[in-house]
Amino acid sequence: MIKIKTQEEIKKMRIAGKLAAEVLEMITPFVKPGISTEKLDDICHDYIVKNQKAIPANVGYRGFEKTLCTSINQVVCHGIPSAKKILRDGDIINIDVTVLKDGWHGDTSKMFLVGKTKAHNERLVKVTQECLYKAIDLVKPGATLGDIGHAIQTHAEKNYYSVVEDYCGHGIGEIYHEEPQVLHYGSPGQGTEIVEGMSFTIEPMLNLGTKYTKILSDGWTVETKDGKNSAQWEHTLAVTTAGCEVLTLRKEESL
Repeated sequence: MIKIKTQEEIKKMRIAGKLAAEVLEMITPFVKPGISTEKLDDICHDYIVKNQKAIPANVGYRGFEKTLCTSINQVVCHGIPSAKKILRDGDIINIDVTVLKDGWHGDTSKMFLVGKTKAHNERLVKVTQECLYKAIDLVKPGATLGDIGHAIQTHAEKNYYSVVEDYCGHGIGEIYHEEPQVLHYGSPGQGTEIVEGMSFTIEPMLNLGTKYTKILSDGWTVETKDGKNSAQWEHTLAVTTAGCEVLTLRKEESL
């Protein structure tokens, strides 16, 4: 069942969303060659707990032990921070964070280019963000989740990328992952109708190669099956009377 949020509840989600966005803003200067993903994780964990007086929602979630998901190059999502994973010049990395504040979740992710990256990686990252923005533009009462998926899939495939179908966006609120599932592919007019008060994430994952993925032996890390790079961006949204509010908007963005 899809939970419709009241204005008061969306106000609480706005706070959690802003905190999640601020974590990504805070960590940006640290994302450079030579740092380990565990160090990035430690910095974000301490910032959420000490500065924001909030809870890193990933810690303990279904047995996950870290604050961030750090997904480098061919890792699609759910990469586990590690002291052994050192960022190198030319890497691309997705940092995904969820902050829990006063019982409400804010979930967001951002791609970072590490040092000097190759043009084809920069383009993948850019087009993936464009897919997210095109989807956000369509969110309003009366639209459908199929409209969102179609917009993402069309823009991705027009640019010769594939859309990961094994993972999707999700409803969010007091519960981290709730209904509906927000697929990043689909047909216009199909799927659940969007109504005011819904809140969910959109988080497209685009691959340089094929759409197929595999889960590594740690039970979390998802990689592209063909080993080619993948990119992802994510925002949490609340549906308003006439459109939507991006609850995890960063200062660098204007939507």
